[in-house]
Amino acid sequence: MNALLTAVTAAGPLVCGWGVHGLLMGRRLTAARCDPLSGLWTRAAFERRALRILGRQMHTAVILVDLDGFKALNDRFGHAAGDAAIRASAASLTDAVSTYPGAVVGRLGGDEFIAALPLPHVHTLSLLLDALHDAITAPFRFEGADLSVGVSVGASLSSDLLPAAPQGGPVALSLLMRLADEAMYTAKRAGGGWCDPAAATPSCTTTAGRRTGRPGTPHPKEAAA
Repeated sequence: MNALLTAVTAAGPLVCGWGVHGLLMGRRLTAARCDPLSGLWTRAAFERRALRILGRQMHTAVILVDLDGFKALNDRFGHAAGDAAIRASAASLTDAVSTYPGAVVGRLGGDEFIAALPLPHVHTLSLLLDALHDAITAPFRFEGADLSVGVSVGASLSSDLLPAAPQGGPVALSLLMRLADEAMYTAKRAGGGWCDPAAATPSCTTTAGRRTGRPGTPHPKEAAA
């Protein structure tokens, strides 16, 4: 018995050490999947989580957000102000969808963000988009000054894909991202604001869920390679 107690006592620090190591590794993996500036999920991490929502919910909304006037703000006030705008927009987007359990938010890059969330009722989408627009365009503080950016917001609904496309899976998510992108572009061409799926007017070719020619979108020949 004494020998057993001695062995357990000796192994205690080793077990604790592995436990701490595992915790640190988990934190590092999570940090690697998060955008360091906004704290949101990266695109790959976002898509994995969005697929889980699609597989379980009848009405899943995908919302794409693109800031307006971001370059002008950067040019006038500097990149630190641009970073502040990214952080403020990320916080506003996260807050706006926080009342929807299971919502996931990511940063696609630059001044573009994306969210996926389950909706209890389809008609709540327009209310959410309106609130989201107001939250992101509200002034934020930077070095004692109130700054602001505009925003173009587009959305798509998984229930609108039926019966033409499956409810879940990568194909459905790619299509929802494309439709949200088209709706966002419709809003941007109109001068900003938000656009629901019904008002979008697809007019551009798309590749890998993005409008062809947008930053980060592979050329069709590259995508086929």
